[in-house]
Amino acid sequence: MRIDQSALRQSTAVLTLAVILGSCGHGKQERVATVVPKPVYQLIIPVPAKAAAAAAAPRALTTNIELLGANFDGKVGIAVKSVEDGWIVQSGGATRLPQQSVSKLWVAMTVLDLRDQGRLRLDDPVTVRREDLTLFHQPSAMLIQGDGWHTTVGALLQRALTMSDNLCNDRLLHYVGGPSAVRSFITRKSLGDIRFGPGERVLQSGTAGLTWKPAYAMSGAFESARAALPKAERVAAFQRYVGDPPDGAAPIAIAGALAELKQGELLSPDSTRYLIGTMESSKTGKQRLRGAVPPGWSFGHKTGTGQDLAGRTAGYNDVGILTAPDGRSYALAVMIGDTPRGIPERQRLMQAVVSAVVLNHG
Repeated sequence: MRIDQSALRQSTAVLTLAVILGSCGHGKQERVATVVPKPVYQLIIPVPAKAAAAAAAPRALTTNIELLGANFDGKVGIAVKSVEDGWIVQSGGATRLPQQSVSKLWVAMTVLDLRDQGRLRLDDPVTVRREDLTLFHQPSAMLIQGDGWHTTVGALLQRALTMSDNLCNDRLLHYVGGPSAVRSFITRKSLGDIRFGPGERVLQSGTAGLTWKPAYAMSGAFESARAALPKAERVAAFQRYVGDPPDGAAPIAIAGALAELKQGELLSPDSTRYLIGTMESSKTGKQRLRGAVPPGWSFGHKTGTGQDLAGRTAGYNDVGILTAPDGRSYALAVMIGDTPRGIPERQRLMQAVVSAVVLNHG
């Protein structure tokens, strides 16, 4: 739909755009005013005006993000930061929410920081053995044969980020010195309100109400042990986790860290390009934030998804760097905590955030 710019300048009314995000799964932006079934996210169309102060966030984007957060049924945090201009808009952005696999980003940065220091190389050999097996999504487990899977730091990093492979991430975590090494990186780089948990095994076991045992790494063992727990114990453990997640982080802090990454303030230029390029090749979460990225824009990201319990999910997230064709970039973090809403509506919320940013880019 073409917008008559002169007519917009003459109008002082606030216009709204009904965006049907379910049709944006392939990155196409439908800008059609029509009557549609709920839920419909209303986006404010920015009205061209004289240039404001450089640090001021776009008013229409601020309104859109605030409305998206306020109208979503559940605990949600949204943050958008302009990499070049430095402004940030948010809704619930200071709320500490479960990261889940978003935390793989901090492991990757710790690895690359050690690379920048000359303490490791991406082609350093690493062996992954059966005792390294962890929980949930670990497609690389099939590669362990005989005395182990002989691979490299770089191959583990690629799989951890693009496939969200827990086995590869846990092996890297052990390789760099464990959770304390990652926490040290976060503190040293002053990344703000970002926690790093105890590792996948301990974190997921505790969320389920269990204590980690190596036997849980075997196919179906963890799920069976979890199912055998009394419901009250599972609910109590789940509630403890979502109430005060040991891997919790504020979306504002994550968006800020991603903006610093893009600006080259966290890693060397080569490691920065490597990490962002790897994030852009991610194969996960195609219908989350990526679902509304239009042609010509680039997007590098990391998803995170927690365990389910009676319709509740311990974290449903996507964070990343969105870059326009003109090279200007935005750091985005959308983190959904406790909510009764299903996955399609969570995805529509995430896509609405991207649509709002694209609509206000000018």
